[in-house]
Amino acid sequence: QVQLVESGGGLMQAGGSLRLSCAASGRTLRSYDMGWFRQAPGQGREFVAAITWSGGYTNYADSVKGRFTISRDNAKNTVYLQMNSLKPEDTAVYYCAASRWGSFLTKTTPEKYDSWGQGTQVTVSS
Repeated sequence: QVQLVESGGGLMQAGGSLRLSCAASGRTLRSYDMGWFRQAPGQGREFVAAITWSGGYTNYADSVKGRFTISRDNAKNTVYLQMNSLKPEDTAVYYCAASRWGSFLTKTTPEKYDSWGQGTQVTVSS
């Protein structure tokens, strides 16, 4: 199983940008599709973005499309989430997750993922 550690969260004013990183250890990420999810207080874990193992395809939630970009560097065993034009409603704990099996387009729900990081807090003030 791959171990994942997120970093890059913090406090940002609305309209600002942050870049989250997800570093993997234990196994190479080359075998995994990767996703980012977020969870606000009192809410369920929400899909944000996903990327195939090769980086060739991406998928985004409508709420972040055009503002967030997921990318990966398999040589560095790291996945990124560039977040621009941040809004207060983006405030949440952000998690990265790894998925080894299944159709990529179905990977918008947490149960499709095998390994999870501990999360990093993103807070956007108005």
